[in-house]
Amino acid sequence: MAKPGYGKRSAPDQQARTRHDVALLPTRERYIAGFVDHLPGGAAMSVKTLAKQLPLYGQQAISTALTALSVAGHLRRVRCAVVGAGDETRWVFRTFWSRTARDNEWWNTYLATEKAALAAAPAPEASVPGRQPPPWAPAEELLPPPAPEGPRTKQTPEPTAVPHQRTPAHAPDDKPAPPAPGTVPAPPWASEAGRSPAYLALARLGRDDHRLTLSADDCAALEPQAAQWLARGVSVDYLISALTAGLPAKVDSPLGFVRRRLTDKIPPRLTTENTQPTTPAPTRRLLMECTGCGRPGRPEALPDGLCRPCRATHPGSVEEENSPHPAEIADVKAHMNNLRDLLKPV
Repeated sequence: MAKPGYGKRSAPDQQARTRHDVALLPTRERYIAGFVDHLPGGAAMSVKTLAKQLPLYGQQAISTALTALSVAGHLRRVRCAVVGAGDETRWVFRTFWSRTARDNEWWNTYLATEKAALAAAPAPEASVPGRQPPPWAPAEELLPPPAPEGPRTKQTPEPTAVPHQRTPAHAPDDKPAPPAPGTVPAPPWASEAGRSPAYLALARLGRDDHRLTLSADDCAALEPQAAQWLARGVSVDYLISALTAGLPAKVDSPLGFVRRRLTDKIPPRLTTENTQPTTPAPTRRLLMECTGCGRPGRPEALPDGLCRPCRATHPGSVEEENSPHPAEIADVKAHMNNLRDLLKPV
């Protein structure tokens, strides 16, 4: 019966099991309470599941009996959010059971403690073999372990003997010689001609627009500034478009014009780290629900585990006990009529 859904959770500090635990309840409630009390932890406690296990009563009778047990202080139903794969939130329903009857103050304090413990618990991590799921997580069907592989009966073939081949006395040197100690290796962005992308981008300016034709000495002088642009994460095409956009009709000094644009329009430095804000771990909430209709609410708003409409219709609840009896209402009306008759003038 340990299936996802209404799972049983035993309340702490219960008295030892005796024959007189629920002796004051009606026969149907005693029968269902004894069955629920012997269920293991995590067992499903939905009305349909209990109706399948208890052939003497139907779903309507079991629902009424569970409501009576909630009013008597033996159970409370709650729902809690469980975060699954891909931040998918599912609501899992749990039923807290106490063999010893508890009042509303005890249940409110206990559920508040459970809610605080659930909020302080760490977020569920990925499933690790051998780790037990948390008590608020739904029970999953366990997959059978894979069957062990049988012993191999076939022998691995022995490697075929390869005749020894002669190697030439002087093998051709295919690998490049290692650099001499003390020499600085060429940067990875250097081209075959030994020019950097920044230098080549400056050399392309004159081909794209004749007004920015630069000499070899001009490109070498502006190469450090252009390399700063590329070091900040921009591409060569972006560098060329930024330097050639909005040119005047005549450029007297291409070297000074390009140097000024490299200085004034330098882009901001982009960090290589992931700048996306980390999503905070979702808070797992615990809500109490009405035993009769399943309406969620705070424990203080659901005395006896029932909402206001269910308390008004259920006999023996707090709302029913506090409401006046119809006979008492009739007596009050008769008494008021007598007082009015006495106040009339003779």
